[in-house]
This record gives sequence, C-alpha cells and structure tokens, in this order.
Amino acid sequence: MTTGKPRIGIIGTGAIGGFYGLMLARAGFDVHFLLRSEFPAVSARGLQLNSAVHGAQVLHPVQAYRSAADMPPCDWLLVGAKTTSNTALAPAIVDAAAPGAKVLLLQNGLAVEDELRPLLPDSLHLLGGLCFICAHRSAPGVIEHQSLGAVNLGYHSGPAQGDEARMALVEEGASLFRAAGIDSSAVASLEQARWQKLVWNVPYNGLAVLLNAGTTALMANPDSRALIQTLMQEVVDGAAACGHRVPDNFAAKLLAGTDRMPDYLPSMYHDFIQHRPLELHAIYEAPLAAAAGVGFEMPQVRALYQALRFLDARNHD
Repeated sequence: MTTGKPRIGIIGTGAIGGFYGLMLARAGFDVHFLLRSEFPAVSARGLQLNSAVHGAQVLHPVQAYRSAADMPPCDWLLVGAKTTSNTALAPAIVDAAAPGAKVLLLQNGLAVEDELRPLLPDSLHLLGGLCFICAHRSAPGVIEHQSLGAVNLGYHSGPAQGDEARMALVEEGASLFRAAGIDSSAVASLEQARWQKLVWNVPYNGLAVLLNAGTTALMANPDSRALIQTLMQEVVDGAAACGHRVPDNFAAKLLAGTDRMPDYLPSMYHDFIQHRPLELHAIYEAPLAAAAGVGFEMPQVRALYQALRFLDARNHD
C-alpha cells in the first residue's frame, strides 16, 4: 500500500482525464497532466469544469507537460485517452511511471488491458476503470459534466500475488476517488464489468453516430428504442456465452436510468463530429470476436459495427 498521498499522473487530459484529474487535484492530491494539442490553452488558462453535479470548478495553475519524460515519477497513472491511441501511449506510461506504479485504464471496450499489457514492464500493475459519467469537452481545457461520475475498478495483471493483494490495490485506487467526492468501488471480475458496460455502450454510442441523435431522441422513438433493446439483449447473451452472466433485469435498469438522464451525446458521437477515429475495435470488434470465439454470433451488433466502419472510413477520406 502507498503511504501518504500518492503522486498521480493523467495520461490523456480530455473529458475523462481532465474531469477526474481536476477533482483529485482539488481534493489535495499531487496531480500531473500530460497534454498534446491543448497544452498551450491549459498552461495559460488552466482546466475549467462546468458541472451540473459539482458546480463550476477551475484548476489553475495546472502541472501540465508536453512530454511524459518531463513528468515526475507517478505512483498512479490514470489513462484517459481513447483506446485508439493505446499503442502510442505505452512509452509515455513507462516514462511517467514510478517503480511499481499502478496504471489505471479509464477506457471503454473489451480486452483493452490485454492489448496494452505486453507493451508495459512486468513490474507495473495494470488495472481497469469503468467510468459511468456524462461528460465531454466543449473547448480546449473546458469540460462539460452533465451527470453521474462513478468509477468502478478491477485488477488486471502485474506483480501483486493473490486475490487479497490485488483487491488491496483496487481498494487503494477506489479510495483516491472517494477522497475526491466520487463514488468508487472494487469489482471482483474486470472482464465481467467490461461486458456489463458494453450493454450500454454498444447501442448508444453507435446509434448516436448512425442516427445523428442523442439519448433523449433515441429513447423517445419506438423504433430506435426497440433496436436499443435488441442490441442490449445480444450483448447480454454474448456475455453469457463467454461465461459472464449479466444480472437479471440489468438491461431494463439501464433503459430506465437512461430515461432519467439529461439528453446526452456519447463520446463516439463527438469523435465522429470532430473527425477523430472511432473506438470500433474496443467497443465492437473485440466483443464480437470474443463471442464468435465460443460459437456465438451477435448479428445486430455486427450490422451496427459494419455501418459504423463505413461511416468512419468515409469520415477520413
């Protein structure tokens, strides 16, 4: 266990990294932010959070860096960048990591830790974080937070030996978020938790792009609502085929929760509008491959994935 307050590094200061990094810094943690294109804006004006939950927050000055090599060694590294850049981020993670550091992927999708693990030293702990939050960037260094914010953590791999040691590290990470006023808990099975999050991410991310609509419109129309339910059930069944039984009525609870949410445009929609690569591999290709590997097909999910591949390719012509 880390004694005292650990040093925290944010790898990828977008909506996710910026939100959690700002909240941790305001709670008194020593937080260091790696930025790329937004470095000049954040260095000059700091990070600004417009939150319907926490109110208006500003972090200025920000301990901001263009290069991970310039960052001090960090005990915890929170990776908030999109999964499309994980391979390129591996050297930055290594540069910023203190000996025995804990690397926490705050990312969507399946098997993201499996693909990053071979690129990291065995001495680093790798954890996954499931973020339940409605947030996006509206300008360089400006984050709009509409609702939610909880983070669930699970251990993936590293030098921790035995369930007790692994869960102790997961609880250590969750305690950081709780100290910053953010709900956080440990999950026993990271893969199970990732499948459960896909039950929401698969339909809403893709349909927001395909139908150019936010959650309110998607839920209000009977045809799109029925399609959401069909996609959710396929993901639930795919998870079960892979050995991860989703709790009863889980999809129904997600639908009810989305009905209560403010209108929200998921992250994939913003990526598409801003001509950034879509996270198709982590959110669609990986679960489709996992299910197919055990002989289970998800035809509606595959059709959505194929349509999104077309749109993504045309968006970058």
